[in-house]
Amino acid sequence: MIKRYVEPDRGLWKNLCLRALADDEIIEGRVKSIIERVRCEGDAALRSLAREIDNVSLDAIEVTPEELRDIYKQIPQPLREAIASAARNITKFHMAQRFEPVRVETVPEVLCVQRAVPINRVGIYIPGGTAPLFSTVLMLAIPAKVAGCKEIIMCTPTDKEGKVAPAVLFAAMVCGVQRIFKVGGAQAVAAMAYGTATIPAVDKIFGPGNRYVTKAKEILSSRVAIDMPAGPSEVLVMADDEAVPAFVASDLLSQAEHGADSQAMLVCSSEAIADAVCAEVERQLPLLPRKEIARKALSNSRVVVLSAADDRLDFVNMYAPEHLIISTADAWGVSARVTSAGSVFVGNYTPESAGDYASGTNHTLPTAGWARSHSGVNVDSFVRKITFQAATPAGLLELADTIVTMARAEGLDAHAAAVLERLKYLPDKE
Repeated sequence: MIKRYVEPDRGLWKNLCLRALADDEIIEGRVKSIIERVRCEGDAALRSLAREIDNVSLDAIEVTPEELRDIYKQIPQPLREAIASAARNITKFHMAQRFEPVRVETVPEVLCVQRAVPINRVGIYIPGGTAPLFSTVLMLAIPAKVAGCKEIIMCTPTDKEGKVAPAVLFAAMVCGVQRIFKVGGAQAVAAMAYGTATIPAVDKIFGPGNRYVTKAKEILSSRVAIDMPAGPSEVLVMADDEAVPAFVASDLLSQAEHGADSQAMLVCSSEAIADAVCAEVERQLPLLPRKEIARKALSNSRVVVLSAADDRLDFVNMYAPEHLIISTADAWGVSARVTSAGSVFVGNYTPESAGDYASGTNHTLPTAGWARSHSGVNVDSFVRKITFQAATPAGLLELADTIVTMARAEGLDAHAAAVLERLKYLPDKE
């Protein structure tokens, strides 16, 4: 079921790191058409697209107070408590990320300051589809609140009756999301980018989604900021003789059940480990309600056997996984050498699902190799850092020769003059 590669030559690694991608040109054309309709027709396009794509008739685009009134009663108490517990952990971890202002006197009487200023209005996208991800509400809205964003709006698709999943609504209420809209797909991204009569334009868009959502974010990123490039979810497990095959198999399957285009990778030290893990996958897979989805994802997945520890680590850093699970001896020591990963899960008793839900770290992470250059969502994602500087006359005098010399060398004489004109007003330095 999972393709296996034993001691592949490094020249093959690049191909082994490829993700499964559908025909992007077809998707791009469809998404551009959707974006243009939303830009030109606004709310009317959102209603039409809901009928055409999702077979849903929307009475109201925005979730009404009446729909929220009894939402608490629709959530079983154990789930309410679980969401509240996860929210506390996520808040605690993200509160620790708050930025302290930088205040430095670089030379005498020249003060430089950096402050974090929250983004005013942010939009979060919560996928629906086969598994409404209410946990993603926590992962996006909580750091936005911690950062101090004044307005948080949310778009999410509905079911066939035009209703948003109760757990998604409940999580939004727990996190203080102000407005919720019943719009999914590329049209939701377009609505948040351009604004409609009902949905306000935002300053930055956050959230994972299918290929249509991802492509819309990519296309619209020249108009509105986005959290990161992203695509189908993925996991890579590093395993040696310290790994428990049943645990590793469960981690691979927990990723595979996300969607048919997900990818689960195993990089291990021997064929014996590969055999044991694959046997466990075969045992556990039939027990899953989403086994057919997982089976399709596993056909896009790979087992790579590399006996040398350095080779395994090099392969991991080349792949740059969204989720990296380290099930090896000296797992913390191995983790210290990881340079490209969205989030790392250290040791046999740290499943990916811990970070997905409740440990406190964020699960909105870069995929498709973007972990080589992008971070996952954190409090910094919701702020801008503005620098300030102030020089006294004595401070400007201290910098003057450096500024004038550099400005003239670049042929920017007005820059030099901006300093020299001020120096004329200084008292006689003699």
